[in-house]
Amino acid sequence: MTRTGPVGREAELRLLDEVLAGRGTDGPRVVDLTGAAGIGKSRLLTELCLRARSRGMTVLRGRATEYERHTPYGLFTDAFADLDPELLRPGTGPAADLAAAAAPVLRGIGDGDSGYSGYGDPAPGDPGGDRTDGHRGGGHRAEPDAPYTDRFAVHRATARLLAALSRTGSGLLIALDDLHWADPASLELLDHLVRHPPHAPVLTAVARRDRQTSASLTAALTRGVDTGAVLRLGLGPLPERDCVERLAPGLRPDRAARLYAASGGNPLYFLTLLQAQEPGTGARSPLGGLGSLLLDELTPLTPAQRRTVEAVAVLGDHATPALLTELAPGPAGELDATLRALALRDLARPGPAGSWTLRHPVLRTVVHENADHRRRIRLHRTASEALARAGAPAPVRAHHVEQALTGWDPAGAAVLLEAAALASATAPASSAHWLAAVLRVLPDGPRYAGQRLALMLDRARALSVCGELRAGRDLLAEVIEAVPPDDESGLRPAAVTLCASLERHLGRYARAEALLRRELSRSPAPPPSDLLALGIELGSSAPHSTPYPAVRSDVVRTRELARRLGDAAAEADALALMALGEAYEGGLDAAARYADRADALLETLADRDLALRGESRARLSAASFYLERYGEAQRHADRGLALARRVGPPHILSHLLQCKANVLMSTCRLHPALELVEEAETIARGIGNPDLLALALTNKAQVLLASLPPGDPESLAVAEEAAAVAGPRTSWWASLAWCVLGYAALFAGKPERARTAVLRAARPDLSGLQPSMRPLFLEALVSATVAGGDLDSADGWAALATADARRLGLPTQRASALRSTAQVLAARGRTAEAAEAYAGAAREAARSGATLWEAQSLLLGASVAADGPAEAMWHRGRGLAESGGAHLLTGFADLIRPAAPAPPPPPVPGLTPREREIAALVAEGLTTAAIAAHLRLSPRTVDTHLSHIYRKTGLTTRSALAALTARTTQSP
Repeated sequence: MTRTGPVGREAELRLLDEVLAGRGTDGPRVVDLTGAAGIGKSRLLTELCLRARSRGMTVLRGRATEYERHTPYGLFTDAFADLDPELLRPGTGPAADLAAAAAPVLRGIGDGDSGYSGYGDPAPGDPGGDRTDGHRGGGHRAEPDAPYTDRFAVHRATARLLAALSRTGSGLLIALDDLHWADPASLELLDHLVRHPPHAPVLTAVARRDRQTSASLTAALTRGVDTGAVLRLGLGPLPERDCVERLAPGLRPDRAARLYAASGGNPLYFLTLLQAQEPGTGARSPLGGLGSLLLDELTPLTPAQRRTVEAVAVLGDHATPALLTELAPGPAGELDATLRALALRDLARPGPAGSWTLRHPVLRTVVHENADHRRRIRLHRTASEALARAGAPAPVRAHHVEQALTGWDPAGAAVLLEAAALASATAPASSAHWLAAVLRVLPDGPRYAGQRLALMLDRARALSVCGELRAGRDLLAEVIEAVPPDDESGLRPAAVTLCASLERHLGRYARAEALLRRELSRSPAPPPSDLLALGIELGSSAPHSTPYPAVRSDVVRTRELARRLGDAAAEADALALMALGEAYEGGLDAAARYADRADALLETLADRDLALRGESRARLSAASFYLERYGEAQRHADRGLALARRVGPPHILSHLLQCKANVLMSTCRLHPALELVEEAETIARGIGNPDLLALALTNKAQVLLASLPPGDPESLAVAEEAAAVAGPRTSWWASLAWCVLGYAALFAGKPERARTAVLRAARPDLSGLQPSMRPLFLEALVSATVAGGDLDSADGWAALATADARRLGLPTQRASALRSTAQVLAARGRTAEAAEAYAGAAREAARSGATLWEAQSLLLGASVAADGPAEAMWHRGRGLAESGGAHLLTGFADLIRPAAPAPPPPPVPGLTPREREIAALVAEGLTTAAIAAHLRLSPRTVDTHLSHIYRKTGLTTRSALAALTARTTQSP
C-alpha cells in the first residue's frame, strides 16, 4: 500500500525525501518546520520519522512540554529514552564504542547515575533512563570526579554520541517537537549542534512555533538557512479542498465551507470544530476561541474521567498508571476503564511502556489552565510526593514542587535548592529559575535576611554562568546595598568581587575598578582574606583596558599580603597577574621570573585549591605564549582545561581553549586549533560577553586564515564580525580584533582596508598595539603599505619593527621584523637581500618552534630566491605547511612552485663528463682562459681536454665544436 502522507503537504514531502536522501551529509543537516499551533508540524515530523525508518535510519524523537520548561535537557532526555538498551550494554566493537559515547551524555543530561531508574518498579541495569515505565525526566548529579560536569562538555559528548548512533544503521534522524517549549539547556545544546553538526550522517529535524522561539535560536537557524545547512519549511493553511475532502469526506458543502472559514485552514481547528457537534444549520461562532471548543469536549466526561484527564495534564509525559492511581484514585479496575473511555474519545492516547498523554499539547494547556486552582495545586503536590517515593531526582520533582508552592514551605524549598545545586554546572538557567522560586516565597524579616542575601548571591552566580550578566550584576547591586559595611558574614566582599567581575566581563572596566577601590578603602577595612580577593580582581582589569603599570603597585601589594598570610594560592594568583602584565608590556625577564614562581606555587596546592585556579592557569598560559615558551603555554592550558571542564566557570574555559589554540596555531597544528576556537566561540556566545566573543572570533579568524585556501572569504567575514562586536572600544582585545582584521583583509587582496584596520588598532602613538607583539602587527602594516606603493613609509614601519624586535629579543618577533625588512627589499628590486632576510626569518622562527611562521618565511623566501635555494626553501616550507594543515600556505606554494629544471642535453658520444662540460662552455663562446678560470683548472689542462675532444669527434676548430654541441642540445 502506497503511503500518501499528511494532507496537502505533497510539496513539503518531496523536499523532505530529498533531504533524507542526503542523510545529513549531502545537503541540509537540519530541517526546521515552523507554523502556528495545530497547522500540522507534528504530523509532518511523524511522517519524516516513518520515511527515515523505511530507509534504515535510526530515529530518536523527543518532545518539549510547556510545563517542564526548566527541567534540564528534558527535550533530549525524552529523545534518548528511545535508545535501545541493548545498544548501550558493554561489549566489544561498535557496541563498546557506542556505550562509551553514550556514557558522558547520559551522565550529563539523564538520570543514569542518580540512583533513580523509574517511577514504578526499578529497572536494574538501565544505563541511560530506558523508558520502560514512562520516565522522560532528567537530572544531573554533580559527582566530584565526573569528567563531564560542564554543559559545554555535554554538548561535545552529545555530538559524539549522535555520530556513533548514526553508524548503527543507515544514518540517524533526531526529531525534536514543540521546540518553542524546550528548556534553556536543551536549546543551548541544539544551538551547538546547529553550529557544529556531527561529522557523520546525522539529520536533525525540529518543529516549532516561530513566534515563540528564542531570538538566539532563531538567529542560529537563520544563519544555517543562509549557508544551506538548514532547510526551513514554513507551513501555512491547508487548501480548502484538501482540508475538507481528506479530513471530513462526505461533509455537506455549506457546512464544510463554514467550518473551513472558521478554522482558517488550520487542520486542528477544523477537526475541533467538526467534533464540537454544532447543532442545526448554524455554525458555532469561533469567538470563544479554541480553548472553549476544546473544553466542550470535556463536558460529557464522568467525574472519574475528568479527574484522570486533569492528572494526565499535570503529569505530562510522566503519566504512568502508577502515578495516575495516586493522583486520581478510585476503585480497583476503574483507571483502566477510564483510560479506555478517554482513548475512544481521542482525548488521551497510549504512549511507550504504558504511559499516557493527552491528544495534543494545546489540549493539555487548556485542561491544566482550566482545572480548579486548588485542585491543580493538590495534584502537583501529590505528584511531587509520589515521585519522591519512587526515587526521582530533585530536578524532576522541582517542577511539581514549584507549581504547588503557595507560601513558605521549608521541605519544598529544600527540593528546589537541591535541584538548583545539581543543575548549577550543566543547566545554570534552570538553577537560577529554581533559586528565584525559593526567593519568591521566602518570608521577609530579619530571621531570613541572611538566607535571602546568600540565595541572591547564589542566583547571581548562576545567572552569570548562563550569560545573564546584567541580571546577575543588578542582583548583586541589591546585595551590596543591603549588607552594611561592618557585616562579618563575608557576603559583602564576595558580592563586590563578583559584581566587579561581571562589570569587567560586560566591558565596564571603569565601574568595576571604582567599585573595588571603594570597597578597599571603606572603614572598617575588609578582613585580610577578603582584601586578597578584591586585590586580585582589581588587577584583573589589566591589560584589558587598564595599563598594567597603573595597577602594578596594587598587585604587588596583594602579593606581599598573600606572602605575609601564608596564602600560597592567593600569591600564585597575584604572580600570574604580574606575569601576564609584564609579558604584555614587554618586561620579559620579570614576566619569566613571575611565571616560574607562580608555577612552582601551583604545584604545591591541594586539589581543592587548584580547582579554583583556572584563571591563573589561563594567565600563565598567555604569559608563556608571549614569552614564546610554547611547551609551557600548552602545559598550563592543558592543566587549566582539565580543571575548567570539571568545575568551570565557562568564561575561563573559553580563555583556556583560546590559549591552547594560539599555541597550536603558531606551531602549525591547525585542525585541532580550529576545533578549540569553535568551542570557545560557542561558549562566548552562550555567556553573552561582547569582549570575550570578540576575542574568540578574533582567534577563530586567525586560525581560519591559515587553514583555509587562498581566496576563501570566511576568515575575512569572521574577522569583520570580531571587529564589529569589539565596536568602538579601545581595549586590548578590541585592538587585537582590528589587527587580525588587517591580516585577513591583506590576504583577501584589500591592502587599503588592511592598512586602515591596523592603524585603527594602533592609534596615532601606536599605544594600542601590544608592546610584546608589536613587530608582528607592524608586519601587516608594512605589507599593506608596500602593496600601496609607499615604500618610504613601509621602510619606516619596518625599521620600527626591527628596533622593537631587537629590544624584545624574541625569535618569533625577530622573524617578523626580518619579513618586514624583506618585503621592502624585494619591492626595491633587491631580491637576493630579501631572500637572505626571509631565510633568516625562517631560522629565527624555527628556534622558538613557531612552525607556521617558519613555513611562511620559507615560502616567501622561495618566491624571490635564486633557483637552487628557492627549490630547497619551497620544498621544506610546503612540507611544513602541508603537515600542519596550513592550506593558505600550501595554496601559495602551489602558485609559486619552482619550474622543473631543464633536462641535461644529450651528451656528445664518447666524451667524458669533464669533456662535455668544456665543450658546452666552448659553445657559449668562452676562451680557454675563461674556461680555466670558470672550472678552476689550468689553461694547459683545458687545452689537453680540447685535444681529446677534437680527436674523439673528428673536429678541428672551435666553431665546429660549438655547432655540434648546439645541435646536440637542441635535438629532441
